[in-house]
Amino acid sequence: QLQLTESGGGLVQAGDSLKISCTASGRNLSRNNKAWFRQAPGKDREFVARISWRDSEDYYADSVKGRFTISSDNAENTMYLQMNTLKPEDTGVYYCAAQVMGLGNPRSLATYDYWGQGTQVTVSS
Repeated sequence: QLQLTESGGGLVQAGDSLKISCTASGRNLSRNNKAWFRQAPGKDREFVARISWRDSEDYYADSVKGRFTISSDNAENTMYLQMNTLKPEDTGVYYCAAQVMGLGNPRSLATYDYWGQGTQVTVSS
């Protein structure tokens, strides 16, 4: 049974950087597309970034493009989200996700089969 566990969240100030991680257990994720989503208080969960297992192509929500970087370390079975120049509006619970089947809109929650429990990121102004 695949389990995803996020870590590295915390409280930072606007303009700071933070790197969060998601480690998989129970299955190797080297051949799975992986993504990060986030959910702010009172809002729906939204797409942040995604990385393709096949060619490592990555893409991002417009709100984080140029500030966030998604990466994957297959040897460690871990994915990361490097977040720079953080803003208060980046505050939320960040979730990692893994896609088993290679179909579906990569920005859609329904595309992903496994989810972590989330890690809180709070950016103060």
